[in-house]
Amino acid sequence: MRVEGVVKRFGRTVALRGVSLEVRGGEFFAILGPSGCGKTTLLRIIAGFEYPDEGRVYLGDRDVTELPPDKRGTVMVFQNWALWPHMTVYDNIAFGLRLRRVPEHEIRRRVQWVLDLLGLRGLEGRYPGQLSGGQQQRVALARALVVEPEVLLLDEPLSNLDAKLRLRLRGEIKALQRKLGITAIYVTHDQEEAMSLADRIALMRDGRIEQIGMPEQLYRSPATLFTALFLGRTSLLLGKVTDVGHGRVYVRVGEQVIEAVNHGLSVGDEAAIAVKAEGGRLQPAANGDWVQLTGTVTVAMYLGAFTELRLRLPGTSHDIIVDLPPQVKPPESGATVTVYLPVENLHAFPVEEDVVKEMLEQA
Repeated sequence: MRVEGVVKRFGRTVALRGVSLEVRGGEFFAILGPSGCGKTTLLRIIAGFEYPDEGRVYLGDRDVTELPPDKRGTVMVFQNWALWPHMTVYDNIAFGLRLRRVPEHEIRRRVQWVLDLLGLRGLEGRYPGQLSGGQQQRVALARALVVEPEVLLLDEPLSNLDAKLRLRLRGEIKALQRKLGITAIYVTHDQEEAMSLADRIALMRDGRIEQIGMPEQLYRSPATLFTALFLGRTSLLLGKVTDVGHGRVYVRVGEQVIEAVNHGLSVGDEAAIAVKAEGGRLQPAANGDWVQLTGTVTVAMYLGAFTELRLRLPGTSHDIIVDLPPQVKPPESGATVTVYLPVENLHAFPVEEDVVKEMLEQA
């Protein structure tokens, strides 16, 4: 499946700005981004619920840009599941097959197959109001899978569930997609969901694709400042480049010079450094390259898996966060401490004013 140069406008608002991407057969592909970035609009255009003002949509070699949803070979699972409350589980699942005029004996076979597949056997006579949230989500998935789509489209299908159930169903969806070998496109604003499920991720911002790649690639090798700041528990530092060399950059931030991975900076440039919080230490390890950061503790919080340290560097106006091992005794608020982070946790880019402003507003 691929989209080429898709533009979508709603009045004066441009929702999509020349989006192109290709999804491989059998791939679990996530479209990730903040609210309002255009990800759901893109999914609806792929599904046929919206039509692009410019650009084309292809499934295999077929141009499906102007085809209605039921002629495309796609099926969509909605955020609110959209189950018919007056129909039983069986009839909800069979609904799409009956629309397609599939013979009743074939409907029975396929519905029984998908009931077994999703662990719904015994619930086929119940109504949606008699089911738990997790069971309703499985029925919505069953209804989508029973029509044997070429591409399964999922629009934040777990967002209405509690955290534990989301985690369990996330694993079930991943295992199901692998078992069936189906192509799936999954829209979410939850980066953990995207990272755990997807073979590849398209990160969107303001109607454009910021970066496409495997989860680890986006996390460890961000191509843009937005990607670096959006993924992970990340802080922002601003300063001026004093030296560059061997893929590294040295940036004066307040009263200290900080080393980071260089993304296109030269001496004298204003720099924005995205700082990943994980892997912090109070003493550097013997191996690897470590960056030293000295500042004043504003807050230290034990969070179970790690201790979160909020640190204000001298000459800066906002905190950064650093995660320390849980067994480390948290420093007192107001104490001056030196922490160490792996240099690959710090990525320096040219300053993008809109990205920096947005990040500082959230800090």
